Amino acid sequence: MRERYPGYDVLLKRHTPSWNEQTRRVIDQRLAIDPNAHCFFSDAEWPTLRALCDRIVPQPADRPEVPIAAMIDLKMAEDWQDGYRNAQLPPMQQAWCRGLAALDAEARAAHGRGFHELPAEMRDKLLAAMQRGELRLGVWGDMPSRLFFKDRVLIDIVRSYYAHPTAWNEIGWGGPASPRGYVRLQADRRDPWEAAEAKPGHEAEAYRENRRVGW
Repeated sequence: MRERYPGYDVLLKRHTPSWNEQTRRVIDQRLAIDPNAHCFFSDAEWPTLRALCDRIVPQPADRPEVPIAAMIDLKMAEDWQDGYRNAQLPPMQQAWCRGLAALDAEARAAHGRGFHELPAEMRDKLLAAMQRGELRLGVWGDMPSRLFFKDRVLIDIVRSYYAHPTAWNEIGWGGPASPRGYVRLQADRRDPWEAAEAKPGHEAEAYRENRRVGW
């Protein structure tokens, strides 16, 4: 697959008017997250979370991974709540711990192995059953597996992925707009500091543009 935004690196904006000191500090904190470190989830829960993240957002092997699981672990440890909650779900931290334990129990009941030990195809079948609300072992308690998938798994995993600069490069997003902001908000228009998409036959032109996009 061709690179859609060749040469684009949102971090080139670090010392430009696009970012202020607070923006740089927040992004540095995200870049410093160790993908293998966890402090909230237990050693039993951690591999299940890693395996779950890997199936919801598979990542290419030719670049550093976005530390999705570690970002979720940090969110749980710091108790960064969303400001709202489906009344059928327990509080965020409880929902994640119960959901991971239940998913692992479902894997062991169906296949005799933990979720993280299953091949990708088996993991995906369990996740599809969760999405349909068909996982109902007692470990779930009164938490519907369908709602856990919809309101916690998808939201926390996808939001974590797209909160990281590596994902911004992938989709050509310009990153935080503080303090410069964006001006050309109409469809198919972009500001000079936004990424240029590579049109067929014009990849080199897009590459040159994206190497100076921060300025």
